[in-house]
Amino acid sequence: MTSDEQPPAGPDDAVAPDDGTTPERPPLSKGKSIALGLVGVAVLVLIFVKVIPQIGSYSDALDSLRSMGLTDVVLIVAAVLLYLAWYPLPFMAATPGLSYWRATQLNQGAFAISNGVPAGGAFGLGVQYAMLASWRVTPNAATAAIGAVSVWSLFVSLGLPLLGVVALALSGTSTAGDYVKYAAIGLAILAVIIVLFALVMRSESMAVRIGRLGDRLVNPVLRRLRREPVTLEHTVVDFRHHTVGLVSRRWGAITVTQTGVSLTQGLILLAALWGVEGDGDHTSALAVLGAYAVAQIGIMIPLTPGGLGTVDALMIGILTAAGVSAGDATAATLVWRAASFVPQILIGVLSLVVWSRTAARRLRGRAAT
Repeated sequence: MTSDEQPPAGPDDAVAPDDGTTPERPPLSKGKSIALGLVGVAVLVLIFVKVIPQIGSYSDALDSLRSMGLTDVVLIVAAVLLYLAWYPLPFMAATPGLSYWRATQLNQGAFAISNGVPAGGAFGLGVQYAMLASWRVTPNAATAAIGAVSVWSLFVSLGLPLLGVVALALSGTSTAGDYVKYAAIGLAILAVIIVLFALVMRSESMAVRIGRLGDRLVNPVLRRLRREPVTLEHTVVDFRHHTVGLVSRRWGAITVTQTGVSLTQGLILLAALWGVEGDGDHTSALAVLGAYAVAQIGIMIPLTPGGLGTVDALMIGILTAAGVSAGDATAATLVWRAASFVPQILIGVLSLVVWSRTAARRLRGRAAT
């Protein structure tokens, strides 16, 4: 630890007196939300109506789905349950003392908002802060947990394409080299982010320098776009102050749990594809998981929530290039998308209802005392 570092917060600092306060929710621009929503809908229509039919086949996909047996459905359900069971673990790793049920409410509630509401990311973030505050998690601990999970999610999303190319090559897929560019893009961005993150964590003075560099690079662009300038220096230093202690103690657990979220979601695609392929020869597991991993680069295209449509189109294209029939690739991808998203949206909505009612009862109890 350098001389200008703040001492890392300990696990006991996560719980604060229950004063009933909640952090201020980030403001949302109604006009911007509507505009982004319309753009997202237009992109989805373009992808699912124009792009996917050129690389897949909806009619063949329907035939493939009809051929699935009960065992195939059971395996897909098992994969979905494993994914859902793993999903809360990153926030448990990042928030000492947070129960499994509360971590489920936190992550699934934010998922439902971020993926079900146009431009819902900021609103979902505000709800996460409000949830943690209602459970007496201190603002410092909440900021550290949300920041660490978000950064590690980005790390995993950018690292997966590289692992995917390796998996495709090991599976013998002849077109693996065609996707090296995607892996290279992800690796380059990941390397830059990791270096900057390590420097920010190293010392507060380094965080100040990086924040000031960001201000010099970003604000001239914002001025050209007639947008208000930002102060990244304060943001970066504040992020470091809240996160450095947690990262130094819990980085291993956060890495394992966040990587597990992505891998268990990939197992849903594997179970879906093997199900629609029937009882004959199955596509190599490495090829399927490689296609899933490389396609995650589509999440970096911020036009639709959760890479909806962009990831799907990439996944179908990679699977067909690996030798999967167009119908099977389309069917498996559609099952993967529905099985990954629909249960989470439903659980997320239920979590928000349960939490809001519980929080309201707590507030009425405080008002009565």
